[in-house]
Amino acid sequence: MAVLTVLYGQPTDPGAFRRHYEEIHVPLAKALPGATDVSYTLHVDTLAGEAVFASFHATFPTREALDAALASPEGQAAQADVANFADGGATILVEHD
Repeated sequence: MAVLTVLYGQPTDPGAFRRHYEEIHVPLAKALPGATDVSYTLHVDTLAGEAVFASFHATFPTREALDAALASPEGQAAQADVANFADGGATILVEHD
């Protein structure tokens, strides 16, 4: 199993982030081929480290499936869209067996 996690930093305009994220980015991310589960939250409390505004998680059966999804046209579109709304930065993590 492999899990893709994206942590988004505090945006300058939280309302604009939310609108773009839910209306445009989430549908792009949900189209990632091979994902067996996709979830996100816009309600994150940070107990230590840098502030996190939102998080996204996508689960794949294998690391290879995750890599293929990111390399796909859908994955490329989702990755390219991040610059359109995440002015607070994004940290991307991959956890796998």
